[in-house]
Formats: sequence, structure tokens, C-alpha cells
Amino acid sequence: MPETASTTRAPDALLPALTPLLHEWLPKQRWFAGKGRRVTGFTLDAATELLPLDGAGPGLLHLLVRVEQPGRPAGTPADCYQLLLGVRTQLPPRLAPALIGRIRQGPLAGRAVYEGLRDPRLAGLLYERLRTPGRTGPLRFHATTPLPPALAPRMLDAEQSNSSLVFGDSFILKIFRRVSPGANPDLELPLALAGAGCARVPAPVAWFESGASTLGVLQPYLRDSRDGWRLALDALADGREFTTEARALGRATAEVHLALARALPTRRLARSETERLAAAMDRRLHEAAQAVPALLPHVPGLRAVFAAASGGAAVQRIHGDLHLGQTLRGSDGGWAVIDFEGEPAKPLDERRSPQPTVRDVAGMLRSFDYAARTHRPWNADWAARCRAAYCTGYAEAAGVDPRADPALLRAYETDKAVYEVVYEARHRPDWLPVPMSAIERLSASS
Repeated sequence: MPETASTTRAPDALLPALTPLLHEWLPKQRWFAGKGRRVTGFTLDAATELLPLDGAGPGLLHLLVRVEQPGRPAGTPADCYQLLLGVRTQLPPRLAPALIGRIRQGPLAGRAVYEGLRDPRLAGLLYERLRTPGRTGPLRFHATTPLPPALAPRMLDAEQSNSSLVFGDSFILKIFRRVSPGANPDLELPLALAGAGCARVPAPVAWFESGASTLGVLQPYLRDSRDGWRLALDALADGREFTTEARALGRATAEVHLALARALPTRRLARSETERLAAAMDRRLHEAAQAVPALLPHVPGLRAVFAAASGGAAVQRIHGDLHLGQTLRGSDGGWAVIDFEGEPAKPLDERRSPQPTVRDVAGMLRSFDYAARTHRPWNADWAARCRAAYCTGYAEAAGVDPRADPALLRAYETDKAVYEVVYEARHRPDWLPVPMSAIERLSASS
């Protein structure tokens, strides 16, 4: 086990020394959820030296930091972020892009602080720590199987809400940046699926946590796989159908849902619960229409869609944020489902709550529409065929067609499209026609 210290030697002096650097650096990170709101302060929940900060370095400092920002609902805690900071006297040129800044005061004055995950030596240390289960200060490390030593790390740049490291093309470590008390679904659900014998999801082989919060999960890296979004775009560009792949993906989705239902509790919604779901969708629609006036002419039809959803639906644990980008197709043609964290912006309790499986189905149906819209001219028929094939494949594996309750499926698809309208209006106005075309279709169907 590497030499470690459970906490920094001067934790009270550490945060004031880091605060000017964090004020500048943290809001610029892609995974920072508080963009658009000013940062008013920081609170240190925990500081752990995974590699001592003595000497020239490198040292590795693990922090759990709460970020104070205005506009937070009363009674809710400030967002807590996980940071892994490298500390050196001199930063090598190859690590210059990772620099956060130099500390000007306190026990580490003059030291360079940088994004530790971009330092192969420090990233390798984190992997070695996962290989040796146990505690370091408040951090607890777990492993389900022996792991090979000395795998070269590399950091992936594609993720936004988290950070990922690949070790030797054998394992991938997802590090959760914004953390909350409670088991993260991206650990909880793959563990449950592995216990249920579901091979559609890579089983966790190691993880680490602090208190009740999951901090990171190590899983097999499916290096010969390609994600479903890229495969769909390639099919469109080549003028090929995607129905065979969509049908197989529907079967894979159903297998995951069936395994989750075996492993974790299920129940049925009472009519009053369905009415509350519809009311929440209606409330989100009202807020969206205030933000995007283009929705206003469709509000009556969309409200009718929500009102038509009936009671009695079965609920269970689901993926929670399913789309083509959350799937991988291997060289053997088999599909895997990944990233069970759910929508990171939503509270953890909400992401862990049982929900109708059609919510996942609706997310995938919207994803086919998005893929088709990337093609010029828009290939609406391609999307419709994929949607039908996906539902057919789902029914073949589940024994129940998600289209059997069209009102509930339509309500979830509408709720997703309303969310998409607000997102595109704020971030990608050129893409607004994509969800608006679904809004027009769904409101007319009511």
C-alpha cells in the first residue's frame, strides 16, 4: 500500500489558500453544475492526502468541497464536488495544460496545483489504491476481484458531468464530480444486475466511497465497442437501415429491465400517484412555455396528453437517462447498456425512485428522432422505422409491448420533448426544430 496521510496537516489553512484558485478554475469545468450563478464561497467537507504533499512532489490531495451559490432552494445543502489535485514544486511542461495555479499563502505557498487526473503517475496511484481495498482517512476502497498491477492510465475528454480514466484498455474508472449522500445508481444498479446474471451491463470490479457517498466506480472497458449514437449516424450517412440494430437494442433494453425487476422491488402505481406524475409533467410544461414561447400554441394539446395517462402502471428501478449514447455494440453485434447514473441534474433520491419502464423506452424513441435530424434532408421515416423496430424487439424479450399503454408512453415522450425544447432554446437554438417537430406530432395526437 502506498504511503498515505489520512488528512492534511493544516486543513484549516488549506481552503483559504486554495480559494482564489478554485474561484477561477472550478466554474470553467464542464462538469460544474452551477454555471450561470456566481460562487460566493467554499466549505471543506474532507481533505485527504492520497500521496503526501512533502518535498517537491508530486502529492495527491483528495478534496470534497461544497460550493456556495445564490438561488439554492431553502433547506437544501450546497453542491459538493470531488476534486483530485496534484501538487508539485515545479510542473513539467507536459502537465502545463492541467495547471490550476500557484498557491500564494499557507503551508503550500509557492506550490503548483493542477488537475491530478491528468498526471499518469497520480492516476496510476489511484488505480493501485483500488487494487488494495481498505481505508485512507475517510475514503474506503473496495474490490470484487484481484486486479492486475501497473496498467497505464489515460484520461478521456468526452464526458461532461463526470471524469473517466482508462487503464491499459482493460478497465474504465468513472469519477463522480458532484456527489450526494447515498449509493450512486451507477454502482448500485450494475451490482444488482451482475447479481441477477445480466450480461448486458459491465459489472463493477472496484469502487471507492466516503461516508454514504459513492465517489468512483471501476468497470471493464469495452474497447472493441462503438456507441449506438455513432453507429446510427454512420447508418444515416451511408443510406442504410438501422432497424436490425434497433430491434436487437430493444431486446437488450428489455433484458436489463427484466433483470432489474428480479433483483430489486417492484410495485404498481395507484391512480393518485399517476395523477401526481401527470401534474408534475404539466407543471414542467407550464415552466417551459414561459421560457420558450414557441410552446404556447401546443400547451392545450400537450396537457391533454398528460391527462390521458391512466393509473395502475408497474414501477421498478430503471436506467433513467437512456439514449443511443448510453449503449455500446460489440464486435460480435451484442449490445451493452452503460451509465446508470440517471440525469445528474436531478436529486439522487429522485434518480433512485422506481419508475415505469416506458420512461426508458421514451428516451430511446426520442434519441432515434435526434439521430434522424442530423441527416439532410431530415429522414423522418428512418426514425419511425427504428422506433417501431425497437419496440418490437422490446416486446419479444419482455413479453409486453411498450406500445400496449400508448397514453403512458406518449406522456413520457412528451415530457422528454418538453425538456429538450428548453435545453435546445438555451444552448443550441439551431436544434430547436428537432424537439418542436415531436411537440407538434404529440400535441396533435391528443
